[in-house]
Amino acid sequence: MRFELQMALRFLKEGRMQTALILAGISTGVGVIIFLSALIGGLQESIIDRTLGTQAHVTLRPPEEEARPQLDRSGETILEHIQRPAQRLRSILGWPQLLADLRRRPEVTAASPTVAGSAFALRGTANRSVALRGVDPDSYSGILDLRTKLTDGTLDVTGTHIIVGVELAKELGLSVGDTLRLTAPEERSEVFTISGIFDVGNKDLNLRWVYISLREGQTLMNLSGGVSTVEVKVRDIFSAEKEAQEIHAATGLKADSWMILNSELLIGLRGQSSSSVMIQFFVIVAVMLGIASVLVVSVIQRGRQIGILRAFGTRRGQVLRIFLLQGGILGLVGSLGGIVLGTVLALFFQNLVSNQDGTPIFPVALTAALYARSLLVALITGLVGAWLPARRAANLDPAVAIRYE
Repeated sequence: MRFELQMALRFLKEGRMQTALILAGISTGVGVIIFLSALIGGLQESIIDRTLGTQAHVTLRPPEEEARPQLDRSGETILEHIQRPAQRLRSILGWPQLLADLRRRPEVTAASPTVAGSAFALRGTANRSVALRGVDPDSYSGILDLRTKLTDGTLDVTGTHIIVGVELAKELGLSVGDTLRLTAPEERSEVFTISGIFDVGNKDLNLRWVYISLREGQTLMNLSGGVSTVEVKVRDIFSAEKEAQEIHAATGLKADSWMILNSELLIGLRGQSSSSVMIQFFVIVAVMLGIASVLVVSVIQRGRQIGILRAFGTRRGQVLRIFLLQGGILGLVGSLGGIVLGTVLALFFQNLVSNQDGTPIFPVALTAALYARSLLVALITGLVGAWLPARRAANLDPAVAIRYE
C-alpha cells in the first residue's frame, strides 16, 4: 500500500492545477452541505424549542364518554341518531400505577400527573378566564422547567401559593406577594398568594396559564385524589406518535401526540428536511462528477506512465488502488477545507442579525456529528467518483498504452 500511496501523491502533485481546482470544488460542496445542515438544523431546533418547549410530547386523558344506544326487548336500536354527551372532567383510573409503567418505558424521559381545567381569576372588580394547571413541581420539571421561565419570585406551588404569567400579572396588576381569588365551576373558590411570575415566550399562554399545586387543583376541579391528564416526554420527539399509539393500545386511554396536535408544524419540519436532503444530494453528485472527470483526464494524460508501470510488473489491483487513493485523498483534504468554510459561513450568517434580546434570528447547529458525517460523505464521494477512472486505468493494456502514447 505504501507504493500505491506514493504514486497517488505523485500524480496529484504533477497535476497541481487540476488538483487545486477539484479541491476547491470539493471544499465548496462540503461547505455548502455544512452551512445548509447547520442552518436548517438550528432553525428546526429553535422552532421546536419555541413551539414544543412548553408542552408535553404526549398527553394522556380518560377515554371519551359515549352515549349508550337505546334498544328494545329484541335488541333492535330504537333511536337511529344519538346525541353525543357533554364531556365531564374525569380522573384517569389507576394513575399512580400508570405513571410507574410509563417511567419504565425506554423511550419515555419524563411523566407527570396534572389537573387541568378552566377558572376565573378575580382581583377587585377585574376578572379573567384562566387555565388552571395543578402540577407536582418535581415531576413536572421534566416536562417544563418552570424555574428557568421565572422573571420574578420563586417556584413555589405548595399550599395556597401559585405562579402566574407575566401578561396576566400585567392585566390584573399583580406582583409577588399579592393575593388572587380563583373561582372554578360549581362555585368552588380559593384565595391564593402569588409566589412567582413566569414568561414562557408565548403571550397567550402568559395570559391564561396559572400553576397551582396538584392537591389544590384536585380540590378546585372536584377530582379528589385524581388527575385529569398525564403528560409525557419522549427521547425522540419524532417517535411521539408511535409511543402514543402504543400507550393507547396498552391502556385504552386517549393519547394525543404533538405530531397530531401540531400537524402543520410537522409538515413544515419535514419539508425543511426534505429540501435540505435534496440540495445536498445534488451537491454530492456534482462533486462526484467533478472528481471523476478530473481523474479520467489524469488517466488519459498518464496512459504511457501507467503502461510502463504495468510493464514493470505493477498489478492491476495496485493501479486500481492508486487512483482510488487519489479520490480518497481529494475527498478527505477537500472535506477539511469544506468544514472550515462551512463553519465560517454559518457563524457569519448567525451573527449577521439578532433579536432584541441578543439571540440570533438564524441560529445554527454546528455539531461534531455534522462534521463527522460531512467528512465521511466527502470521503465516500471521492472513492465512488474515482472508481470508474481507476477501473479504466487498471484495464489499460500496457503494450497499447506505451505504443500509442
